[in-house]
Amino acid sequence: MTRTTVETGTDQLLCEIDAGLATITLNRPDKRNALSNQLTPALRQTLLNLDTDPAVRCVVITGAGRAFCSGGDVSGMGGGAPAAPSAGPRPTLDDAIRKLQHGQETLTLRLFDLTKPTIAALPGAAAGAGMSIALACDLRIAAQSAFITTAFANIGLSGDYGGSWLLTQLVGVARAKELYYTGRRVGADEGLALGIFNEVVADEDLQARTKALAQTIASGPPVALRYMKENLNRAVGTDLRSALALEADRMVRCTRTEDHREAVQAFIGKRKPTFHGK
Repeated sequence: MTRTTVETGTDQLLCEIDAGLATITLNRPDKRNALSNQLTPALRQTLLNLDTDPAVRCVVITGAGRAFCSGGDVSGMGGGAPAAPSAGPRPTLDDAIRKLQHGQETLTLRLFDLTKPTIAALPGAAAGAGMSIALACDLRIAAQSAFITTAFANIGLSGDYGGSWLLTQLVGVARAKELYYTGRRVGADEGLALGIFNEVVADEDLQARTKALAQTIASGPPVALRYMKENLNRAVGTDLRSALALEADRMVRCTRTEDHREAVQAFIGKRKPTFHGK
């Protein structure tokens, strides 16, 4: 396969596909890759496009420079300059709530439910909504200098983009409350100990290690991996009986795939299988 560049509509978000691996780079290094009115819609659409692209088997999200994502751009929030008269009337409370709900579902939920395995590679800070994006990925690899922080309390906000739910799944309710109430930084080693990070590597090794892991996953059986992710995501909010029923359904479907037959033949022939997602 050849490396291809994916057009995102803005230079604030970069994307390329190489040998089944799609790499998305949040590209506002001067703003620590803060979300913006250009970057965020592009990220939503790019995730949707990659999810339906059969050439993509694994997705990596990372940040340019020395940060992953610092969350919302604070300079454009309540303490920033007043809106210009041409901006129109302020939306009603209900309209603003519905807009944020839609925004969350088309970003964090879309990322969490993506049918492809996802990896967040953190070269530095993941704060606020940036933390939520990292937590919505299946796996997280952190550089030694990386850290996460809920950060919302620091600017008088309660939190959005699913961070409260996602963090609770990883560290438990009491620890998540502490991290939200205090907004303190969780460094790489503590994050690894808490289960927030799957791996911590030297800063200079982050890109190579992430690529190696992503390529290993991308070479796996796409249908089975998709069903594994669905089983595990559903397990968070269901009972054992329902989980067993879903597992049985997905397991039997896997037995009917060409990939399963290829894997069995490869095992018998003592060779590495080649999967085609069928």
